[in-house]
Amino acid sequence: MNRNLWLLALCQGLFLTNNVAFIAINGLVGLSLAPFGWMATLPVMAYVVGGAMSTPLVAHTQSRFGRRVSFQMGLMVAFASSCVAAWAVLDKNFWLLVAATVVAGYYSANGQLYRFAAAELVPAPQRERAVSLVLAGGLIGAIAGPNLAARTRGLLEVPFAGAYVVLAAVALLAMLLMALVRFPQPVVAPKGQHGGRPLSVIMRQPEFIVACASAALGYGVMNLLMAATPLAMQQCGLSFDDAAFVLEWHVIGMFAPGFFTGGWIRRFGTLPVMGVGVVLNLLCVAIALSGVELHQFTVALFLLGVGWNFIFTGSTTLALNAYQPEEKDRAQAAINFCVFAVLALTSLASGALVTTHGWSLLNWGSLVPVLLTAGTLAWFAAQRDAVGR
Repeated sequence: MNRNLWLLALCQGLFLTNNVAFIAINGLVGLSLAPFGWMATLPVMAYVVGGAMSTPLVAHTQSRFGRRVSFQMGLMVAFASSCVAAWAVLDKNFWLLVAATVVAGYYSANGQLYRFAAAELVPAPQRERAVSLVLAGGLIGAIAGPNLAARTRGLLEVPFAGAYVVLAAVALLAMLLMALVRFPQPVVAPKGQHGGRPLSVIMRQPEFIVACASAALGYGVMNLLMAATPLAMQQCGLSFDDAAFVLEWHVIGMFAPGFFTGGWIRRFGTLPVMGVGVVLNLLCVAIALSGVELHQFTVALFLLGVGWNFIFTGSTTLALNAYQPEEKDRAQAAINFCVFAVLALTSLASGALVTTHGWSLLNWGSLVPVLLTAGTLAWFAAQRDAVGR
């Protein structure tokens, strides 16, 4: 861990503080303001739709201005959108809240690139550990996000408006830290040459297909269950403080393994670690279906977080082998677009399913992306065995 990695890990933590707080409160605020109950998670969906829509623009700004300036632009958007969201809650304007979260998606699209930027701050043999350790910075968000949401819900006269104000302050702090990070100069193609292969060629590689599919599906199943958890716990008679506690342990599960996952990938291989992540997702669903007490929500969401970490860190490691430095902006944008597209679908589906069909059916439905991830990994393992023979 060098100085730049530490700073980037802190920025990752503040990014996750924003994300976790958004997940914790957007569904509940949406439920109180939405015209219909099934629209409760529309602000959550809007956040990821905004991220998907922003991926081409973020790829352009990353290529045009470099890592640090583009990341700072994302943080400025985070500050402005949090202020608008706070005003929307005070004004009880549901559609303004949705618009604010769409705009905030630009920040999310930038933040999703922190893990790739981490690999550029170290020599090639250390890339897995760098990605894993920067993701571990999300532990800050694991603790700060739920507690921020719980402790600031009554800061202003309208519940949760104060939380958005505090998130604006979090964005300002992240801007200060990001200004201190020194990123390497980007690789520029020689004059008269294109910057690497066409995206269509990059996307046809097995490594890229698996990296993209597993990142999107792994994030999708995690989001499907996490976004619905505060609503499901409210339906089961549990308090918001209980929901904040469960989300805290969920995000600890997401990022605490980051101190070890990179080393395990180097020792055991990428696919075995990702396979363990799939098994943990299956255990999560089994425990969630066993009951709706606080301890069952807590254990299920913790296992969901650890499973996500193994799958997402592994997919990022695979992706690093699928493109050249001059191809990184469009390759990373393509991966993040797929992630955000699946997140948008699962964000809307989580609210609709949990409010109309309940927590159990939602968990049965989550088996679809889990099994698709398992099938993708099995296909890639077979491809590698065929090449080896």
